[in-house]
Amino acid sequence: MTTPRRGLSVRHRARNRLVVFAHRVGLPFGPMHLLTVPGRRSGVPRTTPVAPVLIDGTRYLVQAYPGSDWARNARAAGHGLLTRGRHRERVDLVELPVDERAAVLRRFPRQNPRGTGAFLRNGLVASASPEHFAAAAPSCPVFRVVPRPGGG
Repeated sequence: MTTPRRGLSVRHRARNRLVVFAHRVGLPFGPMHLLTVPGRRSGVPRTTPVAPVLIDGTRYLVQAYPGSDWARNARAAGHGLLTRGRHRERVDLVELPVDERAAVLRRFPRQNPRGTGAFLRNGLVASASPEHFAAAAPSCPVFRVVPRPGGG
């Protein structure tokens, strides 16, 4: 396994902008949602595409880019806005302790096979096997999505 890289490529940033634009005009696709959280220093809302993992009716957000701003902002704020197309939901974001992450990560490759590429490219996993994903728990923040009362 390689050392995890930090940051997004120009191509990836352009793709993220396209996903954000499509959602904002009401055209969601694939498993993608938008997560908007306040910046940890500026407080300015920051939006990024995410692909929730659904386990027994609970959604989780998994971070594939070490040191990503969205995960650090979510950790600092503890809440955000999850959007899919024109549906918006205010949510709390609860970071799971390392020992609880493996169960969620194990499900990621099956639920989002296209998303496994980011984990492979960043050196977080050696293959798309559920066992390799579970072993990456110390390096991959996972947040439980908790709907806020009246959260629309």
